[in-house]
Amino acid sequence: MAGKNSSIARKAVATLLAGLFSLSVSANAADLNPETIAAYKHYLQMTEANVDAELTRRDAYLWIDSLSASRRADDYAELRKGNLVIERLETLDNGKTLPVPGGLVHHWIGTIFIPGATLAQTLEFMQDYDHKQDYFRPDIQRSKILRRDGDDFLVNLRFYKKKVITTVIDTDHQVHYHVVDSTHAWSRSHTTRIQEVDNPGESTERLEPQGHDRGFLWSMDTYWRFQEKDGGTYVECQSLSLTRDIPTGLGWMVSPFVTSVPRESLTFTLVTARSAELQRIAPHHSE
Repeated sequence: MAGKNSSIARKAVATLLAGLFSLSVSANAADLNPETIAAYKHYLQMTEANVDAELTRRDAYLWIDSLSASRRADDYAELRKGNLVIERLETLDNGKTLPVPGGLVHHWIGTIFIPGATLAQTLEFMQDYDHKQDYFRPDIQRSKILRRDGDDFLVNLRFYKKKVITTVIDTDHQVHYHVVDSTHAWSRSHTTRIQEVDNPGESTERLEPQGHDRGFLWSMDTYWRFQEKDGGTYVECQSLSLTRDIPTGLGWMVSPFVTSVPRESLTFTLVTARSAELQRIAPHHSE
């Protein structure tokens, strides 16, 4: 009897805490203000200028190729073992940090190696947006190509993440691919719409107004590079995202979400992509 009462008490406390969490976060909605947007766009423009300059180099196509010889050798060894190489980046303005008032910029770069995969096979997998939810669950709950015009895509992705707080975010992305030659290609993706989903999957489901939600994702921009060599294809993703800053008094709840999720999401995306592509091309290798 005591055990049953204890179980009931624990459930009651859990329910109460869940209600408090929901109330606290809902009451602490964040508005994406013009100053934050302008500062992030400036950061993005400077980053994209760096990316454009790097793409003109043929002797150092991947980011790891620009590292010191010893670091480069170590990273390539890790990649060929099947491991992920990931690093935090920061775009500077003449050596100075670019401030983003009211927001946080999360800037990461990660690389994987898919042995046996050709560039063409890798691009085919990357562009299969209608089936992303099959490969990347639970992080992607829904995926669909809304429009395609050659190498340009408009795609819808619905993201799910649970880390103290659970959030579902519905997004549209404009994606462009460019094949440089038979062994080099790149792509870049920019969100055109981001809306947090309230009561996802319920009859009362609705989309929060853009820029007025809990602020867990206000922008997502990714820069991909692909290079076929060493008997496979290297896949690199440079990811930038904008979230709210840490609200006073709720850092214990919000901070783990906005600070760790961007790195974890990029890790999950690349590691899962490697595994899914290896499984997808396996029948071709067995023929």
